[in-house]
Amino acid sequence: MLIIDSKDCENIDKALKKYKKKFEKSKVLLQLRERQAFTKPSVRRRTQVLKAVYKQNIAIGKIEK
Repeated sequence: MLIIDSKDCENIDKALKKYKKKFEKSKVLLQLRERQAFTKPSVRRRTQVLKAVYKQNIAIGKIEK
């Protein structure tokens, strides 16, 4: 549960902005999307390796973004 400390004089928009930022940093939505379907550990590892290779190729200059 996310708790936002707001002062009496604080605007509701600022409190909502704080809540959204805290929600995004907690990565709750990412976890929910990840848990919708089971992915095997080998598939998860393979995707991580492919992402790393892609990033490395971009850094070297083989692939232009």
